Amino acid sequence: MPETPDPDRLRALEAKLAAAKAARAEPAETGKGFSQGEVAWRMVSELVAGMVIGLGIGFGLDHVFGTRPIFLVIFVLLGFVAGIRTVIGTARDMQAKAEAQRQGQGDLPEPKDDRRG
Repeated sequence: MPETPDPDRLRALEAKLAAAKAARAEPAETGKGFSQGEVAWRMVSELVAGMVIGLGIGFGLDHVFGTRPIFLVIFVLLGFVAGIRTVIGTARDMQAKAEAQRQGQGDLPEPKDDRRG
C-alpha cells in the first residue's frame, strides 16, 4: 500500500462527492400540486370534521344539561355550516392558486381568511 494517496483518485473522489451534494441539494419536484381526488377528499374530510365536532359538542351539552337532543341538532347544523364555509374557503384558495399558475406568476397570492370576520 503506497504511503501517499494518488492525487488523481482524490480529485475524482472530490468531484463525485461534489456531484452527489449538488444532486442532493436540488429541491424535489414532488408536492407541487394535488390531484383532483386528493382535493375532493380534503374537502369531504373538512365537512365531516365540522359535523363531527358539532355532534360532539351538542351531545356533550345535552348530556350535561339533561335535555332532549336539542343541542345535538343545533350544533350538528352549526358544524355543517362551518364545514361548508371551510370547504368554500379552501376552494377559493385553490382557485386563486390555479389562476396564478395559469398566468405564469411566480408568487402565489396570500390566501384570504375572511371566515373570521
